[in-house]
Amino acid sequence: MRIASIPLLAVNAVLPIVTHSVSSETLVFVDLETTGGTFGVDRITEIGVVEVGPAGVTQWSSLVNPQQPIPFFIQQLTGISDSMVRNAPTFEAIAHDLLARLEGRLFIAHNARFDHGFLRSEFKRIGIKFQPDVLCTVQLSRAIYPAERRHGLDALIERHALVPAARHRALADADLLWQFWQHLHRAFSVDAVHGYIEQVARRFRLAGDIDEDTIEQIPVGCGIYVFYREDDVPLYVGRSVRLRQRVRAHLSGAKRSAKDLRLAELIRRVEWTATGGEIGAMLVEGRSVARLRPAHNRLSKARRDDPSHAPWTYPGAIAIEETDAATFARVWHVVDAWQYFGMAASLDEAAQLRAAAPAACFELSTYRILSERLSRGLTIVPLAAAACLSGEPV
Repeated sequence: MRIASIPLLAVNAVLPIVTHSVSSETLVFVDLETTGGTFGVDRITEIGVVEVGPAGVTQWSSLVNPQQPIPFFIQQLTGISDSMVRNAPTFEAIAHDLLARLEGRLFIAHNARFDHGFLRSEFKRIGIKFQPDVLCTVQLSRAIYPAERRHGLDALIERHALVPAARHRALADADLLWQFWQHLHRAFSVDAVHGYIEQVARRFRLAGDIDEDTIEQIPVGCGIYVFYREDDVPLYVGRSVRLRQRVRAHLSGAKRSAKDLRLAELIRRVEWTATGGEIGAMLVEGRSVARLRPAHNRLSKARRDDPSHAPWTYPGAIAIEETDAATFARVWHVVDAWQYFGMAASLDEAAQLRAAAPAACFELSTYRILSERLSRGLTIVPLAAAACLSGEPV
Protein backbone atom coordinates (compact mmCIF):
# COMPACT_ATOMS: atom_id res chain seq x y z
CA MET A 1 0.00 0.00 0.00
CA ARG A 2 1.38 3.43 -0.89
CA ILE A 3 0.61 5.76 1.95
CA ALA A 4 0.69 8.78 -0.35
CA SER A 5 -2.44 7.46 -2.03
CA ILE A 6 -4.52 7.39 1.17
CA PRO A 7 -7.46 9.80 0.80
CA LEU A 8 -7.88 12.64 3.22
CA LEU A 9 -10.21 10.60 5.37
CA ALA A 10 -9.98 6.84 5.06
CA VAL A 11 -11.53 4.08 7.09
CA ASN A 12 -10.42 0.68 5.88
CA ALA A 13 -12.25 -2.58 6.28
CA VAL A 14 -11.74 -4.60 9.44
CA LEU A 15 -8.52 -6.57 9.12
CA PRO A 16 -7.62 -10.02 10.48
CA ILE A 17 -5.90 -10.01 13.86
CA VAL A 18 -3.69 -12.16 16.01
CA THR A 19 -6.24 -13.19 18.63
CA HIS A 20 -3.96 -13.32 21.65
CA SER A 21 -2.51 -9.90 20.79
CA VAL A 22 -5.80 -8.15 21.55
CA SER A 23 -6.55 -6.90 25.05
CA SER A 24 -10.06 -6.78 26.44
CA GLU A 25 -9.65 -3.00 26.35
CA THR A 26 -9.65 -1.26 22.98
CA LEU A 27 -6.25 0.07 21.97
CA VAL A 28 -5.31 2.85 19.56
CA PHE A 29 -1.90 3.03 17.91
CA VAL A 30 -1.35 6.64 16.91
CA ASP A 31 1.19 8.56 14.89
CA LEU A 32 1.31 12.20 13.82
CA GLU A 33 3.21 14.27 11.32
CA THR A 34 3.65 17.94 12.21
CA THR A 35 5.22 21.18 10.99
CA GLY A 36 7.83 20.99 13.77
CA GLY A 37 8.45 19.89 17.34
CA THR A 38 7.05 22.67 19.52
CA PHE A 39 3.66 22.22 21.24
CA GLY A 40 1.36 25.19 20.83
CA VAL A 41 3.44 26.66 18.01
CA ASP A 42 3.78 23.93 15.39
CA ARG A 43 0.69 22.16 14.07
CA ILE A 44 -0.39 18.71 12.94
CA THR A 45 -0.27 17.85 9.23
CA GLU A 46 -1.35 14.20 9.31
CA ILE A 47 -2.91 11.74 11.77
CA GLY A 48 -2.90 7.96 11.50
CA VAL A 49 -4.80 5.65 13.87
CA VAL A 50 -4.87 1.87 14.02
CA GLU A 51 -7.75 0.91 16.31
CA VAL A 52 -7.59 -2.60 17.78
CA GLY A 53 -10.28 -4.28 19.83
CA PRO A 54 -12.21 -7.51 20.25
CA ALA A 55 -14.13 -6.77 17.04
CA GLY A 56 -11.00 -6.43 14.90
CA VAL A 57 -8.64 -3.80 13.52
CA THR A 58 -9.64 -0.56 11.82
CA GLN A 59 -7.30 1.90 10.15
CA TRP A 60 -8.09 5.58 9.89
CA SER A 61 -6.04 8.42 8.45
CA SER A 62 -6.39 12.08 7.61
CA LEU A 63 -4.22 14.83 6.27
CA VAL A 64 -4.74 18.02 8.29
CA ASN A 65 -4.48 21.62 7.16
CA PRO A 66 -2.04 23.11 9.71
CA GLN A 67 -3.01 26.67 8.77
CA GLN A 68 0.67 27.55 8.55
CA PRO A 69 3.46 26.77 6.06
CA ILE A 70 5.29 23.44 6.33
CA PRO A 71 9.06 24.00 6.53
CA PHE A 72 10.95 22.69 3.52
CA PHE A 73 13.02 20.16 5.48
CA ILE A 74 9.80 18.75 7.00
CA GLN A 75 8.31 18.43 3.51
CA GLN A 76 11.41 16.51 2.46
CA LEU A 77 11.23 14.23 5.52
CA THR A 78 7.53 13.36 5.34
CA GLY A 79 6.67 13.93 1.71
CA ILE A 80 3.75 16.10 2.87
CA SER A 81 3.74 19.42 1.02
CA ASP A 82 1.76 22.62 1.41
CA SER A 83 -0.24 21.77 -1.70
CA MET A 84 -1.25 18.37 -0.25
CA VAL A 85 -2.78 19.90 2.89
CA ARG A 86 -4.23 23.05 1.32
CA ASN A 87 -7.69 21.49 0.86
CA ALA A 88 -7.44 19.08 3.79
CA PRO A 89 -9.75 19.57 6.79
CA THR A 90 -8.51 21.62 9.74
CA PHE A 91 -8.02 19.86 13.05
CA GLU A 92 -11.19 21.46 14.39
CA ALA A 93 -13.16 19.93 11.51
CA ILE A 94 -12.11 16.37 12.38
CA ALA A 95 -11.72 16.79 16.15
CA HIS A 96 -14.98 15.22 17.27
CA ASP A 97 -14.66 12.25 14.91
CA LEU A 98 -11.08 11.73 16.08
CA LEU A 99 -12.01 12.06 19.75
CA ALA A 100 -14.68 9.38 19.33
CA ARG A 101 -11.94 7.01 18.11
CA LEU A 102 -9.47 7.84 20.86
CA GLU A 103 -11.53 8.55 23.96
CA GLY A 104 -11.49 5.84 26.60
CA ARG A 105 -8.81 3.82 24.78
CA LEU A 106 -5.22 3.14 25.74
CA PHE A 107 -3.25 5.61 23.60
CA ILE A 108 -0.10 3.93 22.22
CA ALA A 109 2.56 5.91 20.36
CA HIS A 110 6.30 5.92 19.77
CA ASN A 111 7.78 8.74 21.86
CA ALA A 112 4.24 9.17 23.13
CA ARG A 113 4.97 12.47 24.86
CA PHE A 114 5.26 14.05 21.40
CA ASP A 115 2.04 12.65 19.90
CA HIS A 116 -0.02 13.00 23.06
CA GLY A 117 1.32 16.50 23.67
CA PHE A 118 0.41 17.72 20.20
CA LEU A 119 -3.08 16.23 20.32
CA ARG A 120 -3.66 17.56 23.83
CA SER A 121 -2.58 21.01 22.65
CA GLU A 122 -4.83 20.89 19.57
CA PHE A 123 -7.86 19.69 21.52
CA LYS A 124 -7.23 22.32 24.20
CA ARG A 125 -7.13 24.99 21.49
CA ILE A 126 -10.79 24.23 20.71
CA GLY A 127 -11.89 23.76 24.31
CA ILE A 128 -11.76 19.96 24.57
CA LYS A 129 -9.97 18.16 27.39
CA PHE A 130 -7.96 15.17 26.15
CA GLN A 131 -6.29 12.97 28.75
CA PRO A 132 -6.20 9.30 27.76
CA ASP A 133 -4.05 6.70 29.44
CA VAL A 134 -0.77 6.66 27.49
CA LEU A 135 1.73 3.95 26.63
CA CYS A 136 5.04 4.86 24.99
CA THR A 137 6.48 2.07 22.85
CA VAL A 138 9.99 3.54 23.24
CA GLN A 139 9.71 3.01 27.00
CA LEU A 140 8.06 -0.38 26.48
CA SER A 141 10.92 -1.51 24.23
CA ARG A 142 13.47 -0.30 26.78
CA ALA A 143 11.71 -2.20 29.56
CA ILE A 144 11.52 -5.46 27.59
CA TYR A 145 14.89 -5.24 25.85
CA PRO A 146 17.16 -3.42 28.33
CA ALA A 147 20.35 -4.75 26.70
CA GLU A 148 19.55 -2.95 23.44
CA ARG A 149 20.88 0.58 23.02
CA ARG A 150 18.58 1.80 20.24
CA HIS A 151 14.80 1.90 20.50
CA GLY A 152 13.80 4.23 17.67
CA LEU A 153 11.29 3.07 15.11
CA ASP A 154 14.00 2.24 12.57
CA ALA A 155 15.75 0.09 15.20
CA LEU A 156 12.49 -1.77 15.91
CA ILE A 157 11.98 -2.39 12.20
CA GLU A 158 15.43 -3.90 11.89
CA ARG A 159 15.40 -5.85 15.16
CA HIS A 160 11.94 -7.40 14.86
CA ALA A 161 11.56 -7.70 11.08
CA LEU A 162 8.67 -5.25 10.95
CA VAL A 163 7.42 -4.37 7.48
CA PRO A 164 7.08 -0.63 6.80
CA ALA A 165 4.67 0.53 4.12
CA ALA A 166 6.42 3.89 4.25
CA ARG A 167 8.34 5.97 6.80
CA HIS A 168 7.38 9.29 8.31
CA ARG A 169 3.78 8.94 7.23
CA ALA A 170 1.29 8.73 10.02
CA LEU A 171 -0.75 5.62 9.22
CA ALA A 172 2.26 3.61 8.09
CA ASP A 173 4.14 4.38 11.32
CA ALA A 174 1.07 3.65 13.45
CA ASP A 175 0.82 0.28 11.69
CA LEU A 176 4.45 -0.46 12.61
CA LEU A 177 3.51 -0.05 16.28
CA TRP A 178 0.68 -2.55 15.82
CA GLN A 179 3.17 -4.94 14.21
CA PHE A 180 5.54 -4.45 17.17
CA TRP A 181 2.65 -5.17 19.55
CA GLN A 182 1.89 -8.43 17.73
CA HIS A 183 5.57 -9.38 17.82
CA LEU A 184 5.67 -8.92 21.60
CA HIS A 185 2.64 -11.18 22.04
CA ARG A 186 4.26 -13.85 19.91
CA ALA A 187 7.54 -13.60 21.83
CA PHE A 188 6.18 -13.36 25.39
CA SER A 189 3.17 -14.52 27.37
CA VAL A 190 0.19 -12.22 27.75
CA ASP A 191 0.89 -11.87 31.48
CA ALA A 192 4.52 -10.93 30.84
CA VAL A 193 3.58 -8.24 28.30
CA HIS A 194 0.88 -6.94 30.64
CA GLY A 195 3.44 -6.65 33.42
CA TYR A 196 5.75 -4.57 31.25
CA ILE A 197 2.85 -2.37 30.15
CA GLU A 198 1.91 -1.63 33.76
CA GLN A 199 5.51 -0.60 34.42
CA VAL A 200 5.55 2.11 31.79
CA ALA A 201 1.93 3.14 31.11
CA ARG A 202 0.90 6.58 32.30
CA ARG A 203 -2.60 6.76 33.69
CA PHE A 204 -3.83 10.29 33.21
CA ARG A 205 -6.83 10.00 35.48
CA LEU A 206 -4.32 9.94 38.26
CA ALA A 207 -6.33 9.91 41.48
CA GLY A 208 -9.66 11.37 42.56
CA ASP A 209 -9.93 14.85 41.06
CA ILE A 210 -6.22 14.95 40.20
CA ASP A 211 -5.50 14.89 36.48
CA GLU A 212 -2.72 16.09 34.23
CA ASP A 213 -4.11 19.65 34.24
CA THR A 214 -3.77 19.66 38.02
CA ILE A 215 -0.23 18.34 37.79
CA GLU A 216 0.72 21.07 35.31
CA GLN A 217 -0.23 23.72 37.89
CA ILE A 218 2.31 22.40 40.40
CA PRO A 219 5.60 24.34 40.50
CA VAL A 220 8.62 22.60 39.00
CA GLY A 221 11.06 23.64 41.74
CA CYS A 222 11.40 22.97 45.48
CA GLY A 223 8.37 22.52 47.65
CA ILE A 224 6.09 20.26 49.64
CA TYR A 225 2.89 18.44 48.75
CA VAL A 226 0.03 17.04 50.81
CA PHE A 227 -2.23 14.21 49.64
CA TYR A 228 -5.77 14.00 51.04
CA ARG A 229 -8.26 11.15 50.99
CA GLU A 230 -12.04 11.19 50.34
CA ASP A 231 -13.06 12.79 53.66
CA ASP A 232 -10.30 15.41 53.41
CA VAL A 233 -8.14 13.63 55.95
CA PRO A 234 -4.43 14.14 55.22
CA LEU A 235 -2.71 10.99 53.99
CA TYR A 236 0.87 11.97 53.25
CA VAL A 237 3.21 14.95 53.27
CA GLY A 238 6.28 14.89 51.05
CA ARG A 239 8.93 17.26 49.77
CA SER A 240 11.02 17.45 46.63
CA VAL A 241 13.45 19.66 44.78
CA ARG A 242 11.39 18.81 41.67
CA LEU A 243 7.89 19.15 43.05
CA ARG A 244 5.80 18.55 39.94
CA GLN A 245 7.90 15.60 38.83
CA ARG A 246 7.71 13.98 42.27
CA VAL A 247 3.91 14.26 42.56
CA ARG A 248 3.48 12.83 39.06
CA ALA A 249 5.83 9.96 39.91
CA HIS A 250 3.74 9.09 42.97
CA LEU A 251 0.63 8.77 40.82
CA SER A 252 1.81 7.62 37.40
CA GLY A 253 5.51 6.87 37.52
CA ALA A 254 6.92 3.82 35.77
CA LYS A 255 8.70 2.61 38.91
CA ARG A 256 6.10 3.19 41.59
CA SER A 257 6.65 1.32 44.81
CA ALA A 258 4.01 -0.87 46.46
CA LYS A 259 3.54 1.96 48.96
CA ASP A 260 2.87 4.46 46.16
CA LEU A 261 0.36 2.09 44.54
CA ARG A 262 -1.54 1.63 47.81
CA LEU A 263 -1.45 5.35 48.49
CA ALA A 264 -2.69 6.28 44.99
CA GLU A 265 -5.85 4.22 45.54
CA LEU A 266 -6.78 6.47 48.48
CA ILE A 267 -5.79 9.91 47.18
CA ARG A 268 -8.53 12.31 46.11
CA ARG A 269 -6.79 15.69 46.02
CA VAL A 270 -3.40 17.33 46.45
CA GLU A 271 -2.19 20.64 47.87
CA TRP A 272 1.29 22.06 47.42
CA THR A 273 3.53 24.89 48.56
CA ALA A 274 6.57 26.20 46.70
CA THR A 275 9.36 26.85 49.20
CA GLY A 276 12.12 28.46 47.16
CA GLY A 277 14.74 25.95 48.19
CA GLU A 278 15.52 22.68 49.92
CA ILE A 279 15.93 24.06 53.44
CA GLY A 280 12.51 25.68 53.16
CA ALA A 281 11.03 22.42 51.89
CA MET A 282 12.41 20.58 54.93
CA LEU A 283 11.12 23.25 57.34
CA VAL A 284 7.62 23.32 55.82
CA GLU A 285 7.50 19.53 55.63
CA GLY A 286 8.49 19.16 59.27
CA ARG A 287 5.91 21.68 60.42
CA SER A 288 3.19 20.14 58.23
CA VAL A 289 3.85 16.58 59.40
CA ALA A 290 3.74 17.71 63.04
CA ARG A 291 0.51 19.65 62.50
CA LEU A 292 -1.38 17.25 60.21
CA ARG A 293 0.00 13.91 61.46
CA PRO A 294 -0.81 12.15 58.14
CA ALA A 295 -1.34 8.40 58.36
CA HIS A 296 1.26 7.44 55.74
CA ASN A 297 4.17 9.48 57.12
CA ARG A 298 6.59 7.90 59.50
CA LEU A 299 6.84 10.13 62.52
CA SER A 300 10.41 10.76 63.57
CA LYS A 301 11.41 8.50 66.41
CA ALA A 302 12.38 10.17 69.64
CA ARG A 303 16.10 10.04 70.36
CA ARG A 304 17.77 10.07 73.75
CA ASP A 305 19.56 13.28 72.98
CA ASP A 306 16.46 15.11 71.71
CA PRO A 307 16.09 18.36 73.67
CA SER A 308 12.77 19.71 74.88
CA HIS A 309 14.26 23.16 74.47
CA ALA A 310 17.58 24.62 73.35
CA PRO A 311 19.33 27.97 73.71
CA TRP A 312 18.84 30.44 70.89
CA THR A 313 22.07 32.30 70.23
CA TYR A 314 20.61 35.18 68.24
CA PRO A 315 19.10 38.38 69.65
CA GLY A 316 15.80 37.67 67.92
CA ALA A 317 14.32 36.23 64.76
CA ILE A 318 16.48 35.41 61.76
CA ALA A 319 15.80 35.07 58.06
CA ILE A 320 17.35 32.45 55.78
CA GLU A 321 17.44 33.36 52.11
CA GLU A 322 16.86 30.84 49.31
CA THR A 323 16.42 31.35 45.58
CA ASP A 324 14.16 29.11 43.54
CA ALA A 325 16.33 27.49 40.87
CA ALA A 326 13.36 27.28 38.46
CA THR A 327 11.84 30.78 38.83
CA PHE A 328 14.80 32.65 40.41
CA ALA A 329 12.35 34.08 42.96
CA ARG A 330 13.94 34.99 46.32
CA VAL A 331 12.33 33.68 49.49
CA TRP A 332 13.15 34.48 53.14
CA HIS A 333 12.41 31.81 55.78
CA VAL A 334 11.68 33.21 59.24
CA VAL A 335 12.89 31.34 62.33
CA ASP A 336 12.97 32.40 65.97
CA ALA A 337 13.93 30.34 69.03
CA TRP A 338 13.82 27.16 66.95
CA GLN A 339 10.31 27.77 65.62
CA TYR A 340 9.65 28.17 61.90
CA PHE A 341 7.17 30.96 61.21
CA GLY A 342 6.91 30.78 57.44
CA MET A 343 8.34 32.52 54.39
CA ALA A 344 8.24 35.99 52.93
CA ALA A 345 9.15 37.63 49.64
CA SER A 346 11.33 40.33 51.26
CA LEU A 347 13.08 41.12 54.51
CA ASP A 348 10.45 43.76 55.32
CA GLU A 349 7.70 41.16 54.91
CA ALA A 350 9.75 38.70 56.97
CA ALA A 351 9.99 41.19 59.84
CA GLN A 352 6.25 41.88 59.63
CA LEU A 353 5.52 38.14 59.63
CA ARG A 354 7.45 37.65 62.84
CA ALA A 355 6.04 40.77 64.49
CA ALA A 356 2.48 39.60 63.87
CA ALA A 357 3.07 36.14 65.39
CA PRO A 358 2.91 35.12 69.07
CA ALA A 359 5.91 34.16 71.17
CA ALA A 360 8.01 31.34 69.79
CA CYS A 361 7.63 27.73 70.90
CA PHE A 362 10.46 25.23 70.50
CA GLU A 363 9.98 22.89 67.51
CA LEU A 364 12.05 19.74 67.54
CA SER A 365 11.77 19.29 63.74
CA THR A 366 13.13 22.81 63.12
CA TYR A 367 15.92 22.25 65.63
CA ARG A 368 16.93 19.00 63.92
CA ILE A 369 16.99 20.64 60.50
CA LEU A 370 18.82 23.84 61.40
CA SER A 371 21.02 23.31 64.44
CA GLU A 372 23.91 21.65 62.63
CA ARG A 373 23.56 23.85 59.55
CA LEU A 374 23.69 27.01 61.67
CA SER A 375 26.69 25.72 63.62
CA ARG A 376 28.50 25.18 60.31
CA GLY A 377 27.94 28.76 59.22
CA LEU A 378 24.64 28.83 57.30
CA THR A 379 24.16 32.43 56.13
CA ILE A 380 21.40 34.25 58.00
CA VAL A 381 20.13 37.80 58.41
CA PRO A 382 19.03 38.92 61.92
CA LEU A 383 15.64 40.53 61.41
CA ALA A 384 16.24 43.14 64.11
CA ALA A 385 19.24 44.38 62.16
CA ALA A 386 17.30 44.26 58.90
CA ALA A 387 14.51 46.34 60.45
CA CYS A 388 17.03 48.92 61.65
CA LEU A 389 18.57 49.18 58.20
CA SER A 390 15.14 49.71 56.66
CA GLY A 391 14.29 52.45 59.18
CA GLU A 392 11.48 50.49 60.82
CA PRO A 393 11.08 50.43 64.63
CA VAL A 394 12.54 47.35 66.30
